[in-house]
Order: sequence, then C-alpha cells, then structure tokens
Amino acid sequence: MENQEPVIQLDRFMKITGLAATGGQAKLAIQGGEVLVNGQVETRRKKKLRAGDEVTFQGRTFRVKF
Repeated sequence: MENQEPVIQLDRFMKITGLAATGGQAKLAIQGGEVLVNGQVETRRKKKLRAGDEVTFQGRTFRVKF
C-alpha cells in the first residue's frame, strides 16, 4: 500500500484555524464565494487541502501544515 499524503477538508481547516467560529459559518462563507484557496475562489466545502495550500478569508491567510 502506498503512503498517502495527508489531506484535510476546507471547512474543517477553517474551523480548526479559527478562520470560522463554527462549521456552519465556514459552510456559508465557502458557498458564498468568500474563501480563496491558492488565490482562487473555492465554493466546495469538502475541497481536500494538502500541505502548502493557502486559504484566505476576510484578509487572513493560513498555510496548510501537517
């Protein structure tokens, strides 16, 4: 079995980092087109993020690290 690279879903990442207070807030922000992943609008809350991806919301940017 090959070693799989770790991933995290966008909505969970936003909640863990404090970009969103709740999963519901993250969902609304993502579906509303307010969240950027690597500089592009992302509307899929289940989008899988990998190490090095950048998430931007309300002027704050976080880089994914595992």
